[in-house]
Amino acid sequence: MKSHKILILLLTALFILVTFAACGQSGNASDQSLKYIQEKGKLILGLDDAFPPMGFRDDDNNIVGFDVDVAKAVCQKLGVELVLQPIDWEAKEQELTTKNIDCIWNGFSVNEEREKNMTLSNPYMDNNMVLVVRADSNIKTLADMKDKKLALQAGSTALDALNSKADFKAGLKEVAQLDDNLQALLNLDTKSVDAVLMDSIFANYYIAKNNKAFVVLSESLSTEEYAVGFRKGDVALKNAVDKALKELAKDGTIAQISAKWFGKDITKVK
Repeated sequence: MKSHKILILLLTALFILVTFAACGQSGNASDQSLKYIQEKGKLILGLDDAFPPMGFRDDDNNIVGFDVDVAKAVCQKLGVELVLQPIDWEAKEQELTTKNIDCIWNGFSVNEEREKNMTLSNPYMDNNMVLVVRADSNIKTLADMKDKKLALQAGSTALDALNSKADFKAGLKEVAQLDDNLQALLNLDTKSVDAVLMDSIFANYYIAKNNKAFVVLSESLSTEEYAVGFRKGDVALKNAVDKALKELAKDGTIAQISAKWFGKDITKVK
């Protein structure tokens, strides 16, 4: 009788271990996020299509970019079609939760609110939030922005960076929240604003590509990481994407894509 009870206890313990292992791989037993993507045969990627070099429209109006190329390679690994869906960046969380899109993958910065409300992939790239000014500007440091006009993209983590620097923000004359970074840079070019707060990845690429007379200040307001945003609880899909990214890093694909867009590998996938 005693050995029979021990056997039952051992079997029960084994069942619990197997159950937890299964849940650990997919987040929980009811997580059907990967199966959902596989069954419909496509991954709908939400993006701001004016965010070079991560995702933007080329001269032929095709959506291209670093994140687009990497997402295509990941979807090949997953055996699904990549569908690119431009979205209103301020409504990105709603687009995700209502299943109009399956992920946000477009220079998507990690912050506390997004970690709370979404399931995020492992970070794949570092970024700084910097000030861009005209080359003929007398603004050389953050302190020179006192009583000046600043522009940034609404709904972006540029606002987080600004809010983290209370003294700097208090000294500004005005903060303009615009639809996208390209519009903000246009306002800078026409001298409607004195500086733009934006991602260094975008800023450096845009200046070099368009030979603009802009300068990125050496001081940054914050450091960030880029990740892919999924619906809260979509751990199975997140794990599958992370696995595919690791495989693409191992075989050199991500390094090749990075060299195409940045001239070198600036990713951090291991």
